[in-house]
Amino acid sequence: MEINNEDTDLQAYVPRVTFEQIPIKNLVSNQNYQRHLSKAHVKRVAENFDIFQINPVKVSRRDGVNYVFNGQHTIETVALVSGSRNTPVWCMVYDDMDYQQEADIFANQLKYTKGLNPYEVFVAKIEAGIDQQLIIKELVESYHLFISSSKMPSGICAISALEQIYIQHGYHTLDRTIRMAVNTWEGEAYSLSANMLKGIAHLIVTYGDDLKDEQFYEEIGSCSAKEIIRIAKDRNNGKLGFSEALLSKYNQRMKAPLKQELLYSSKSTKKNKDDEVHLINVDT
Repeated sequence: MEINNEDTDLQAYVPRVTFEQIPIKNLVSNQNYQRHLSKAHVKRVAENFDIFQINPVKVSRRDGVNYVFNGQHTIETVALVSGSRNTPVWCMVYDDMDYQQEADIFANQLKYTKGLNPYEVFVAKIEAGIDQQLIIKELVESYHLFISSSKMPSGICAISALEQIYIQHGYHTLDRTIRMAVNTWEGEAYSLSANMLKGIAHLIVTYGDDLKDEQFYEEIGSCSAKEIIRIAKDRNNGKLGFSEALLSKYNQRMKAPLKQELLYSSKSTKKNKDDEVHLINVDT
């Protein structure tokens, strides 16, 4: 039989492993090079358990013992969800490693791994038909804007901010936030930044109907989004700095200005009843 040298060379790029289902009770994951097991992380993953997100556990078999060098949180999650350490998990088993090699691989396992950014996750969830992202996308596009991977006119790249406002304060607050930003600055790129959106949302949640939209457009629209950013940086960190800057402009010519101290009250953590109903309907 003729040996294909090319096929032999290509085998150098295939790990020498076997795939086996091994009961969790027969796996050891207490090597000194591993990080401490996070019970909080295991609990969180278990509460959102998805069998399709379970990756094979990497195992080094030395002297007949199955040492886990990648996947200790995976096996603990499966054990918690299944309620038994007799539950098997798929393992990639290496038979030719020593302890030092395991430690080195563990230390470098994420060195060249590129995680997903919020835009990539959002797009994937749209393709998966997840209600929350579909609703946010539809809302954004209703204002002739679009979800973007970078800052540009009429594009919102502050995806985490959109999701945070929606989850914490509801659909109607997010709707009003986007509307106020668009009507004030007409889709200018800096007006759609994360802290600008969160700052506007914070004003909405804090003052409700006492915050007048037309007054907001007139008073705050007289200065650029960049000017608000500059003022915010001199005032406070994150959304508080932006909400303070926006409020100062809003109050400038008001005979009965809105009270700034309310920005620091716990009211900003509450959703109104309409928002809570909307969220329930979306999830059912």
